[in-house]
Amino acid sequence: MDFHENSRTEFKLTLNDKLEKEVVAFLNSHEGGIIYIGVDDNGNPVTLENIDLLQLQITDRIKNNILPATLGLFDVTTEEIKGIKVIKIIISSGVEKPYYIKSQGMSPTGCFIRVGSSVQQMTTVMINDLLTKRIHVSLRNIPSPRQDLTFAQLRIYYQEKGFDLNENFTSSLELLTPDGKYNYIAYLLADENGVSIKVAKYAGKDKFDLIENEEYGYCSLIKATFSVLERLRIENKTFTKITGTVRLESSLVDFVAMREAVINAIVHNDYSNEYTPVFEIYSDRITITSYGGLVYGQDKEDFFSCTSMPRNRELMRVFKDLELVEQLGSGMTRILKSYGRENFKITDHIIQFSLDFKQEVDWQKLGDSSEISVIEGFPENLDKSSMVVSGQTGGQTSGQTGGQTLSETSNKVLQLLKENPNLNRENLSELLGINPSAVQKHIDKLKKNGLLKRIGGKFGGYWEISDFN
Repeated sequence: MDFHENSRTEFKLTLNDKLEKEVVAFLNSHEGGIIYIGVDDNGNPVTLENIDLLQLQITDRIKNNILPATLGLFDVTTEEIKGIKVIKIIISSGVEKPYYIKSQGMSPTGCFIRVGSSVQQMTTVMINDLLTKRIHVSLRNIPSPRQDLTFAQLRIYYQEKGFDLNENFTSSLELLTPDGKYNYIAYLLADENGVSIKVAKYAGKDKFDLIENEEYGYCSLIKATFSVLERLRIENKTFTKITGTVRLESSLVDFVAMREAVINAIVHNDYSNEYTPVFEIYSDRITITSYGGLVYGQDKEDFFSCTSMPRNRELMRVFKDLELVEQLGSGMTRILKSYGRENFKITDHIIQFSLDFKQEVDWQKLGDSSEISVIEGFPENLDKSSMVVSGQTGGQTSGQTGGQTLSETSNKVLQLLKENPNLNRENLSELLGINPSAVQKHIDKLKKNGLLKRIGGKFGGYWEISDFN
């Protein structure tokens, strides 16, 4: 891996007392950045002792030694470089600048900014300028319209991830205003609220003929997110062509990109004006619209370069806790793997993303003797003779994937998850006619061989199939 320090990347051989200074500099910068612990100045990795303990120490120091609050603005993970595991700290550009080291206060000795590959103290003029531009209208500071809130659904989702929300969770998740009332974040996450997300379906390519208009909400935003994902998953039909040796299939849109776009729209939407994201299904595309435009201080280049600048960092923190978000900035990276910038419309007030249906393939090249089938139906007005086919084609013997020999059952598991990344162990057990523990053994083997990866948890997560030839 050939990389070097620059305006967005910092190397540190060991964890030292300059960590907070480096983090503050990235929080105050325009783009955020990444700090690697366990990498020398030349980009070479070194072995770290007690790496798990170091991660905990880093998280604790960033959380407790920097103001304003940083939860939801950083991610501490690991990465292998040349076969050696190092610590990777991903830091977003904050929206409540200036950030500063708590013990030093909001002063030149506590405020820093990234300039090129170095860190510099901020002047009093720079600090005051940022302070006057600070966005004070935060959902954290807006009182909930209701104060009789309950959070049973949120507790269940956290328990699924192995966490119990104790009696202080409203404070630790920042669900309270400075004067101790439930804030708008709490309102969004509560069991009951007045927030609803619209999913509309039209017969054609415009809004002339509305055939469905559903609303998901009046409940925890997490539950509403899962409902929207499931509704769009059902809409994302799969068209297949089966030959004597292979099963070819394609979905209307890329599932991973669609999932990431849905979550991005919900997490980064500006709820301060009580607008919610809108999801629209047309005959040729799915359109996702979130309100608020780009975050203050972010431009289009920042947006498309996959730098993270969460509008609602408290929501981001919860979505990340529940593994709906993997790493800061990773969602846009996944979207841009399948769709281009031209699929986005960005104005001062909205960000709209269109997932165009795939419609290009020459079935004739695959032979005329194949059986054609439709999974979960298919839009009547879509040209079935010109669908994109993704998946396994010729040139690979049965039971082999990327040069690795797999059992027939492991191959079936891989193909089923490629067709439907939402399947769980119990679903696979029913489809394959084997017990769940046997399914798990095949999943573990596929994961060990690098062919399968779980993104997210049981609720709202999915399987990612590695590319293979």
